[in-house]
Amino acid sequence: MKLATYKDGSRDGQLVVVSRDLTTAHYATGIAHKLQQALDDWNFISPQLHDLYVTLNQGKARHAFPFDPAQCMAPLPRAYQWADGSAYINHVELVRAARNSEVPPSFYADPLMYQGGSDDFIGPRDDVIVPSEDYGIDFEAEIAVVTGDVPMCATPEQALDGVRLLMLVNDVSLRNLIPAELAKGFGFFQSKPATAFSPVAVTPDELGSAWQGGRVHLTLESTWNGRQVGQCEAGPEMTFHFGQLIAHIAKTRRVRAGSIVGSGTVSNQSVEIDGNKEWPKGYSCIAEKRAIETILDGKPSTAFMKFGDTIRIEMKGLDGQSVFGAIDQTIAALED
Repeated sequence: MKLATYKDGSRDGQLVVVSRDLTTAHYATGIAHKLQQALDDWNFISPQLHDLYVTLNQGKARHAFPFDPAQCMAPLPRAYQWADGSAYINHVELVRAARNSEVPPSFYADPLMYQGGSDDFIGPRDDVIVPSEDYGIDFEAEIAVVTGDVPMCATPEQALDGVRLLMLVNDVSLRNLIPAELAKGFGFFQSKPATAFSPVAVTPDELGSAWQGGRVHLTLESTWNGRQVGQCEAGPEMTFHFGQLIAHIAKTRRVRAGSIVGSGTVSNQSVEIDGNKEWPKGYSCIAEKRAIETILDGKPSTAFMKFGDTIRIEMKGLDGQSVFGAIDQTIAALED
């Protein structure tokens, strides 16, 4: 099924069930007001939401209305946890190669992960507000899962059973703030502003055979200022699947219902064409494009985003239809 959160003037919005084709919706009032409420009691509430979903898809829901992504908050407007991994090791390899730095062997066995701010997510059509263009504004197209309760020391297989929903992500990065922060040895903070998520979150069964082994075997599309810059395959080159990412968190703590775990930037390896390295599937963040330029030309030539720039992130299913709806945002200055 597909779930969204509509703006209603509150911090947490109101849960709605959305049709498979993303054309109609129905408030989940009487079943659950908030998505977190459903996640906290998933075994009891989700079957009721699914019944409404079936009725909605059959065109029999009495109070259905046209679905409008512009009215959506993030599916979880704030969450108990937002932990973002770096599951596509090719992305790490490119960024490190651009600065003549080797990837430590441990990176291939143990995923990188940081804990982001989860108190103030933004919706799929909300502007990305940044105080200054000088911060080096970048988009990052990713996939994320929302978990149920996962016990401490869960195996990757056990952790995978805890996946309740999937979403798309724009994990905005302020690249020019990152070096100074990492130099302190405590990781990202100011360089990671509010994260945006897709209009709807979907249960894994909605992906059909594209959901295999904890990976989404579909193409993630990134369109910057109306120009498609990325058509990256999300499945085959995901070094660590979502079960492994969740298990990484659960090594020393319980993972509670409503935790969001990100894949990191979706990235594909180069191919050799006429003896030259090329990246025909493009990129899911500007930093990776700049790394490729540095490797090929000795320096980057693509600038980061400016005020007024737009970014659209979307994923089509095996039937060619949008699965999650699109993140479609504009970069905007902080108003005085």
